[in-house]
Amino acid sequence: MNVKGFDYAALAIAIIGAINWGLIGLFKLDIIAFLFGDMNLFSRIIYALVGVCGLYLISLFGRVRNTSEA
Repeated sequence: MNVKGFDYAALAIAIIGAINWGLIGLFKLDIIAFLFGDMNLFSRIIYALVGVCGLYLISLFGRVRNTSEA
């Protein structure tokens, strides 16, 4: 998988996580817990994956800035 494809996949996962956090904040509705259970192994993996993707996307800031200066 090339870096651009990984960027899009990480961005999609981070957006899904952001939507979930928005639903938690607005309606106290946790879609991940609703679909997969409250803090079982699978839901914890999903939460961790969203967090890792968010951290990975920090690198996107530097890469976007470098391409816009060229």
